Amino acid sequence: MKWASASLWALLMAGAGLAADQPAGLPILPCADSTTACLPGPRDLKQAKHVFARALKIQKSGRPEEAFPEFENAARLAPQNVEYLTAREMVRQQLVTDHLRRGNDASLAGRQVEALAEFRAALQLDPVNSFAAQRLNDALAEWAPESNAHISVAAEAGEVELQPNPVHADFHYRGDTRGLITQVALAFGITASFDESVTSRRVQFDIQQVDFFTAMRAVGAVAKVFWVPLAEKQILVAFDNPENHRSFDRLALRTFSFPSVSTPQELNDVVNLLRNLFEIKFVTPNVRANTITVRAPEKVLTAATELVTKLPDLRPQVMLDVEVYAISHTLTRNMGLQIPNNFQLFNIPLGALAALGGQNIQDLINQLISSGGINQANSQAVSALLAQLQGQQNSIFSQPLATFGNGLTLMGLSLGTAGAQLSLNESSVKNVQHAMLRVAQGNETTLKIGSRVPILNASFAPIFNSSALSKVIQNNSFQAAFPSFNYEDVGLTLKAKPTVNRNNDVGLQLEMQFRTILGQSFNGVPVIANREYKGSVTLRDYQPAVVAGTISRTEQRSMNGIPGLGAVPGLNQVMVQNSKELDEDELLVVITPRVVSNSEAKNTEVWMAR
Repeated sequence: MKWASASLWALLMAGAGLAADQPAGLPILPCADSTTACLPGPRDLKQAKHVFARALKIQKSGRPEEAFPEFENAARLAPQNVEYLTAREMVRQQLVTDHLRRGNDASLAGRQVEALAEFRAALQLDPVNSFAAQRLNDALAEWAPESNAHISVAAEAGEVELQPNPVHADFHYRGDTRGLITQVALAFGITASFDESVTSRRVQFDIQQVDFFTAMRAVGAVAKVFWVPLAEKQILVAFDNPENHRSFDRLALRTFSFPSVSTPQELNDVVNLLRNLFEIKFVTPNVRANTITVRAPEKVLTAATELVTKLPDLRPQVMLDVEVYAISHTLTRNMGLQIPNNFQLFNIPLGALAALGGQNIQDLINQLISSGGINQANSQAVSALLAQLQGQQNSIFSQPLATFGNGLTLMGLSLGTAGAQLSLNESSVKNVQHAMLRVAQGNETTLKIGSRVPILNASFAPIFNSSALSKVIQNNSFQAAFPSFNYEDVGLTLKAKPTVNRNNDVGLQLEMQFRTILGQSFNGVPVIANREYKGSVTLRDYQPAVVAGTISRTEQRSMNGIPGLGAVPGLNQVMVQNSKELDEDELLVVITPRVVSNSEAKNTEVWMAR
């Protein structure tokens, strides 16, 4: 029992000391387990506090590289302290951002070694940073050594080679063509077989000291025949015409391997090249194995092999730097004088009587005279009466008026109110979008900037009423079916297809579509304005150019005043109310191409022997 009490007292004292060393008001992270590394002692906490204070001083002096190891040491000594962990991670991200910025600047300046070092340093600080890993891979790809996997001949099946006796012979022959061919072939140890197209006719043949191939060329010219080998010591002789050549010419077979091909379209481009350039009929592509099998005569196949092996292994890669500038300007101005342009003429006695609800105006005047309110001889008596009547609500005397006449013929002329207006409202919005697109030659890339707007297609509502339906509607428990709608892209859509020339000029096929929602709608459906551009442009490497631009300007003017004054120049700007509304929208698309990888051009001149 005493041992248990002593242990409990020791634990309480240790906890009190631990709490005393922690900063006040800061949360403590819980331990994943009860290891001693997660539960530091008072000495470690005191040392961590001292190291953290030293790291703060170093950071304030502008040396985050030296401060980071100190923050990391403080977080290691007190792994539960949120303040230490937060400071360490903030400095870490600051250093990662600085390394990435310096790496990007070095990459743009062509200092690839420095860029690789900066990207590696950023990845070492934050191994899970995907952007740093991607930038490192991009930098390595630009300076990676050429792959050894070039285009090569994977398999080959050549023609049968004839092996006549290596001797020279003389021939003096008189007779038919079949006998001449048989005699020449036997002289060199060759057996000749004849096609049914070979006809016999009389010939005379004299030649001296020739080998087999020279003799057979001369025989072919005399007898109008050609031969093809069947075995090492056997040939087939046929009449020399195109049909027999298609039937009896021996075809060799070769299979070409394309290890760098990534899409079936690239393989089909090579197939079309062989068929159109060499007129080869038997070309079979294998998309899975990235191979092409070709069957053709030996001479044609040799020329095709020379061309294929000189093709570049990779398609050029182009980086497109796209900048989109959108500027919107709105100006509303309203200025001028509002001159009264209508008046009302009325009889004052009758008007005063109507304003007083039918009471006789003469009785009112008599009452004022008898009470001494006005003097009968005073010419301003009637004016004072009218001044009192102007206080009546909705009275004709509440407006300024001019009087003329006297007595019952006293008339009043009421004019409208005059005023001046001067207002100006102006707003301007500038928006810049910057995007980097990497695409291979011949492939199409798409950039979309904007938003997707839902357009309602159909909504659902009950058309038959019932007691059950009325009940759920009354107690607000009715749930309508979800409406049907589709999304429409609103904004800028840019499609680009680059082509790299031999001098690194980049040809771009462009398609641009700009869609906006107008203010009006048709049958409740919003109207979408559409502007499209299609064209092509050729730019040098690193040459920026405005490839597309559109300007929209809308100006509305209105004038309100007295006819005649609005037609007088100068006077119409002051005496007439003028209103002007100006809306300007400008869109510019600037593209800068950059060839980031391109195989060195090779000499593709091919000679085919006859």
